[in-house]
Amino acid sequence: MTATAGVAERRVATLGGQVNPRVLVAGQGPPVVYLHGAMGLQWDPFLDALAQHNTVYAPEHPGTTPGDPDAIKAVDDLWDLVLHHYDLFDELDLDAPAVVGHSFGGMIGAEIAATNPERVNRLVLLCPVGLWRDDIPVAQFLQMTPQEVVEIAFADPQGELAQEFLRMPEDPEQMADALIAATWAQACTGKFMWPFPEKGLHKRLYRIRARTLIVWGEQDRLAPPAYAEEFASRIGGARVERIRDAAHLPQLEQTEQVARLVADFLAE
Repeated sequence: MTATAGVAERRVATLGGQVNPRVLVAGQGPPVVYLHGAMGLQWDPFLDALAQHNTVYAPEHPGTTPGDPDAIKAVDDLWDLVLHHYDLFDELDLDAPAVVGHSFGGMIGAEIAATNPERVNRLVLLCPVGLWRDDIPVAQFLQMTPQEVVEIAFADPQGELAQEFLRMPEDPEQMADALIAATWAQACTGKFMWPFPEKGLHKRLYRIRARTLIVWGEQDRLAPPAYAEEFASRIGGARVERIRDAAHLPQLEQTEQVARLVADFLAE
C-alpha cells in the first residue's frame, strides 16, 4: 500500500500562523506527528515507510516555509514554538499522539513532552543533537549564518568537524548527501560536535513521562553514539537503539529498518 499525502490546500490556524499538516494515510496504527530537522522535509522515503504502519502528520515548522518570511515573527521564542504545536494537536484532534522527531525536530518533541507530559504518549528521537538553549530565540537561530552556528554549537569551533560543517552545501538535499558522506568517512571520534548546554531543555528532560526511544547511527561522527547514552540517562526509562551501517541520518540510510523499529516501538 502506498501512503497518500494530504491535500496541499488544507491549512490549520495556530499561534505560528497558517500551516499545512501534510497527512500521510496508509497504516492503521496510532497517529504520529513527525517533526523534521532544520533541513526540512527531505525524508519522504522514511515517511512513506512509516505510513505503512501509522497515520503520519508531517507539518512544516512555522518560519521554515520558503517564501513565508512573516511566519518567523510568529514564533519569536521557544515557548511560542511549543504553544504552536499544542494548537496544532488541538486543531487536528490529537489528544496525546506519538511524536517522532529528527535532529532539531527531536528537540521540539522532547520540549513538548517535558513541558506538558500528558500531551505525548510515545517519543522517538532520531539523532536529537543538543543545540537548544533558552537564551537563543528560535527566530535568531533560524537566521544564523553557518559561522555563527559553529561558534556556539561546536565543542571546537576551529576543529576539523567545524570546518567540515562550514564546507557543507546550502541546498538541503545536497547537504543531506554531504552529511552521509562525511559521517561515513570515518568511525566515531568520541569528540562531540554538540556540547550539552547547561541551561534550556537539558534541565527539563527528567520531566518526560512518555516512553522514549532514541535512535542513533553507529557511524555518526557529528554527534557520536555516546551522545545518545547521555540523552537516555536524563530521561527516565529511555531506550537506545543503535543502527549499524548508518551515520547521522539513519532514517535515510536504513529507511525500512528504522521505520519498522519505530512502528514496533509505537505498537508496544
